[in-house]
Amino acid sequence: MNMEEQQKNTGRIISVEGPVVDVQFEPGGDIPNLYEALETKNFEGEKITLEVVEHLENNIARCIALGSTLNLQYNAMVSSCQDMVRIPVGYEMFGRIVNVIGEPIDRQGDIKASQTAPIRRSITNVRLNPDHLAGREPEILETGIKIMDFLFPLVKGSKTGLLGGAALGKSILILEMIHNVVQQHKGVCVFTGAGERIREGNELYFELKKQNIIDKVMMAFGQMDESPGARFEIAMTGVTLAEYLQDQNKDVLFFMDNVYRFVQAGAEISTLLGRVPSETGYQPTLASEVSDFQERIRSKESGSITALEALYVPADDLTDPAVVAIFSYLDAILVLSRERFQMGLYPSVDPLMSSSSNLDRAVVGREHFDVAQESLKIFTKYEELRRIVAIVGVEELSKADRVLYERARKLQNFLTQPFFTAEIYTGKKGQYVPLCETLDGCERIIKGRADEMHEDEFYLIGRFPEKQTTETKDER
Repeated sequence: MNMEEQQKNTGRIISVEGPVVDVQFEPGGDIPNLYEALETKNFEGEKITLEVVEHLENNIARCIALGSTLNLQYNAMVSSCQDMVRIPVGYEMFGRIVNVIGEPIDRQGDIKASQTAPIRRSITNVRLNPDHLAGREPEILETGIKIMDFLFPLVKGSKTGLLGGAALGKSILILEMIHNVVQQHKGVCVFTGAGERIREGNELYFELKKQNIIDKVMMAFGQMDESPGARFEIAMTGVTLAEYLQDQNKDVLFFMDNVYRFVQAGAEISTLLGRVPSETGYQPTLASEVSDFQERIRSKESGSITALEALYVPADDLTDPAVVAIFSYLDAILVLSRERFQMGLYPSVDPLMSSSSNLDRAVVGREHFDVAQESLKIFTKYEELRRIVAIVGVEELSKADRVLYERARKLQNFLTQPFFTAEIYTGKKGQYVPLCETLDGCERIIKGRADEMHEDEFYLIGRFPEKQTTETKDER
């Protein structure tokens, strides 16, 4: 690049308002494209990456900083990278933690990756063969978590949302799934931390290290203390890592904690850019921003990306516009209930409020489907009886209702489970339960083969208790 071309691709900072930076380029020069990366340095010589988000008059590019703008000076020189933000990709990323621009933040030295990829990618550039995908049979991914495999099966290439308020165990459930998939299926995972606490990222890293599965997980973090630009774009960084593995003929498990923080960061950026918010207070571009991210999580001939996205629900309000906007992209929704959590039912998934399009005869088979539907019927009736029992007591129920009520409580307890990653909290050794054993246990309870056992015997266990049970006449 000669001197004249270099001058055309450099500008000067004319305004800094929080993470919003305005850069003016020479009149008659080329203004960088949208989402192009720019680089500058602050007063202390630290490099700061900017991303172009708007074009203004007088050759001004309005940018969002992907780092702190502290000590950034007026009139400082800015150079264009002539490309979007690129991050290193490759097997060298396993066991490493990177930030939004692909720099290592785990103090383990530089990443010596031979390839890079842009974090922004148009979904129209993803080539799919519809005939190949149409002929592909749904493939269930067993997690070893009873309530998930039984009522909300995970299918390769699907998206599952974990909905819940603060402190209901979303992160623990995700960590358990990473552990089980890597240990049992020798799978590969990408974990993206968007806007969550630094403490949670730190705990995740050391827990993965303790379980000896760190070398099968790639991690990207844009945490709560970082700029909204970093918290927003980290979602794109994470999915870029997953796409690389997918192109290498891998089936990838993609985790994001928390997708609501990604939307929240977009709302902050929108406000800082002076856009008029929608009636609900969120950004007017909410739907398009969610689709830009979600549409990149898709199956291809080379491999699949199976997504599990934790979704914080503000004030436990499932009608929040951001939560609803994400709903339409999910194949399954697991709602974590505060009431069940307080009752000590872990994981605290509410079977009646949750739903899954994968619980279908064509996907799971007739036997699994019939047992699951019978269980849901029992849970529905139990909710009605529970309100009556709270007033008049269980002794006032009819004999048939009392039998059903007790079976529902045993079934509810049986679907709890000690986690490997929560042993320090529960004091019980974690257990991986195959789907066939979960089905067998649930069927025994439903058909009355455990009527003589006490409900406490089913609480926080793995497999069905190895105890002689008597088969009753009343088989449902």
